[in-house]
Amino acid sequence: MDLHDKEILPGEILPVVIIGNGPSGICLSYLLSGYTPYLSPEASHPNPFLHSKLEEQPHLSLLEQDLEYLCEGLEGRSSNPVAVLFDSLLLPDSDFGLDHTSPLEWRYEPERAIPHLVLGKGPPGGAWHAMEGSMLTLSLANWMELPGLKLKDWMREKRRNVRNDRATPAEIASYYQHYVSQMSLEQSFACGTTVTMVTRQPGNQEGSPPCWRVMGLQRREGEELGDGSAVSEEVPFSLLAHNVVLATGTHDIPARLGVEGESLPYVCHSFWELEAAISRGELDQSSDPVLVVGAGLTAADAVLAAHHLNTPVYHAFRRSVTDPGLIFNQLPKLLYPEYHKVHQMMTQQQYRPSPPPLENAQNLHDHSTPSSITTPSSPSSYPGYLSFPRHRVVAFRPDRKCILESESGQQTVVQISKALVLIGAHPNLSFLGDNGRSLGINPDEPITCRRNPIEVDPFTNKVVAAEGPGLYAMGPLVGENFVRFLKGGALAIASDLAKTQREGEGGDMTTDRWVDRQVTAQT
Repeated sequence: MDLHDKEILPGEILPVVIIGNGPSGICLSYLLSGYTPYLSPEASHPNPFLHSKLEEQPHLSLLEQDLEYLCEGLEGRSSNPVAVLFDSLLLPDSDFGLDHTSPLEWRYEPERAIPHLVLGKGPPGGAWHAMEGSMLTLSLANWMELPGLKLKDWMREKRRNVRNDRATPAEIASYYQHYVSQMSLEQSFACGTTVTMVTRQPGNQEGSPPCWRVMGLQRREGEELGDGSAVSEEVPFSLLAHNVVLATGTHDIPARLGVEGESLPYVCHSFWELEAAISRGELDQSSDPVLVVGAGLTAADAVLAAHHLNTPVYHAFRRSVTDPGLIFNQLPKLLYPEYHKVHQMMTQQQYRPSPPPLENAQNLHDHSTPSSITTPSSPSSYPGYLSFPRHRVVAFRPDRKCILESESGQQTVVQISKALVLIGAHPNLSFLGDNGRSLGINPDEPITCRRNPIEVDPFTNKVVAAEGPGLYAMGPLVGENFVRFLKGGALAIASDLAKTQREGEGGDMTTDRWVDRQVTAQT
């Protein structure tokens, strides 16, 4: 969709603008386009308490029911109650590797649709498209699918021979892009857009209510040159909206350690830099170890990629391997065997320092003999891997040596070929004042997925510290990293907007009247 001259009608206000076109924005667009979940008359849920609650008002859609009441007593792998509820309804008992049929049936009810616009820098799928060149493969678990289109069924149609249950990030990105066209959502998506400012607009004397102004640039292909290429240009746009949803994800700006030497050329901050080094042939079994810093899934991917090449790996992280907050302790072993393998490595092959020598720091370089390192000799051990739990990086040196420090203060110097600092990323919220800090749980810290997400109401996803009504946030911005759980945020927001529509607040939000007004005014 071309946003140029979008604000044709003076004072015309869009019901909803969604900033971000990844899985969060796509799922919310699906729910706002008239696709409505109901309890199927023939279905049953394995949780009898939840099933009995749903049967109390089977004629009502899930969007019309009391979500807080339905969430009571449910437990799951997310701290967001609506995420646990929706996950339990879409994928009952999936934590146990079971494939129960969802008790929900989806009805297309266009009269319920709420006009909206989804803005994104690239094609639908968001950050998944940035991973397209990746050699990484992912489990084809149904956790990454969106309502109404089974990921495995789509993969089988796409590939004639599905040899295993693995998918590349490019295939997942393609699935999300295909989903938008399959569900006929394209008319609500404006790609190639970069939002530069979101501000609260006061009402005016003509009776226009307070609302949000969203400004930015849209990349458009310009004139075609003689060689067949086209010059792209960035055209400014300005929109007014009753409601704005922040769904940008948190993959924009890699987090840094803030230590000496972190800007040295052998220190990287993205998994793709490791893949580039692998494709250039820079790493093999004779290389000095690669140091991976971090204990999230991206760090685990880096460990697996290096280990696959038989390149030695040092793995440093600040948590204990038994810490309940460690992501590996939250994943079902059956569904994610590759990450369970990394957790085994982290647990079984920890660095055991020998008694400290007279010098302050202990050296662990390429001439160290394996006998100087205490590692298990059982058949399950993984050669060339060594973990450093409860360690932090003190400094990187120009000679490719890194100083690690344990909780007790003992320092170890390791000789490495490359360092990968994979400790998460910060969202780019530069379009908000002070990068959105005031919206976080701790307003003095930058917004991060794990430590300081945006604070929202758990049952509506409304931003608690917003300047005015109608600001929502979802996905990684509120601490939901998995596609499996961010769908709950879409349900909470769609339910709250539907309630607003029923109560007649925030302007007329029905699609028919919106289109009628547009056509009448233009005529």
